[in-house]
Amino acid sequence: QVRLVESGGGLVQPGGSLRLSCLVSVTSGTIQRIDTMDWFRQSPGKEHELVASITSSGSTNYAESVKGRFTISRDNAKNTVYLQMDNLKPDDTAVYYCRTDYIVQSMSGTLVAGRTSWGQGTQVTVSS
Repeated sequence: QVRLVESGGGLVQPGGSLRLSCLVSVTSGTIQRIDTMDWFRQSPGKEHELVASITSSGSTNYAESVKGRFTISRDNAKNTVYLQMDNLKPDDTAVYYCRTDYIVQSMSGTLVAGRTSWGQGTQVTVSS
């Protein structure tokens, strides 16, 4: 089973910065490939919103609301994706989640492709 562990959230004043991390791991087997990695966010009463994406080759894409303020990056050796958030605004307040497509080799040798379900997320609160 593939797991996601998001971290790095917290309370920050407007204009401040935070760096989120998301580690992808498996409880059994080995990760063979991680494709596009995404950061989403969800505010109370709203749907998940795609914030940023990064492909396995490093191409990035951002929501208009965060362009120029957020930077997504990844460390393929560590199966980790990051989200550097600068000049934070109160509207950025949300629970942030990562998500990715993967290929895992099970203990029996079978290759399994899938998309991760939502992790526990990390809360980001921007308030003075």
